[in-house]
Amino acid sequence: MIRDKSGKDQSRPPKGVIAVAPPSFRRERALIKRGIWPVAGCDEAGRGPLAGPVVAAAVVLDPRRIPKGIDDSKRLTPERREQLFEEICATASFAVAFAPPARIDRDNILRASLWALARAVRSLPEMPRHVFVDGRDLIDTPFDCQAVIGGDGLVLSIAAASIIAKVSRDRLMRKLAQDCPGYGFESHKGYGVPEHLEALDRLGPSAHHRRFFAPVIAARKKHHPEPVEADLFAMGTPVEAEVSAAI
Repeated sequence: MIRDKSGKDQSRPPKGVIAVAPPSFRRERALIKRGIWPVAGCDEAGRGPLAGPVVAAAVVLDPRRIPKGIDDSKRLTPERREQLFEEICATASFAVAFAPPARIDRDNILRASLWALARAVRSLPEMPRHVFVDGRDLIDTPFDCQAVIGGDGLVLSIAAASIIAKVSRDRLMRKLAQDCPGYGFESHKGYGVPEHLEALDRLGPSAHHRRFFAPVIAARKKHHPEPVEADLFAMGTPVEAEVSAAI
């Protein structure tokens, strides 16, 4: 127990503050003890934005070299995410896959996300024997898969994947901002914030926008008033890409 000069216990959070435990390596270690290895965690970033791809990542942490401070990417500052991204890339096996807007438009956002997650796992240097995936949906893999709701805050491998996915997507959106100036991709990363909605209304959709998200449809009708029909089967084959290194 740690006390300050007033005698208060400093090891406890202040009243009204809920302490959130960081994710742990407990589930992975339990599998390792049963002889099951490699064990991967996977997560995605970018399901909510109006523009840009969904980016999925799969990570196999080295039990002997786990970077300190790994957490759900949403709990970390951008600077800390960047630091941990480099540390994870230097010590773990990982892969990244992208579901571009064309696939999102064709398949819907959930199916495109699950497709990207499966592609990331299959792109790992060594195929895992067990996969933890964030959320409630399983992905299409030939090995054991376990969905963990809130997994990026519970399972260390998923948390690591959330960092890789988030930083990879943020870096990509900054590059897309150079290709399509005026939308503010470098700041809001494609999410539907007021700044983005104003630019979308003023400029119309770019090639990187998701065609069938409501604000994009409204902007397209304003700038191109012809009828909009969601003929998903006439859109052609989407671009598919995955990488196993940092952007």
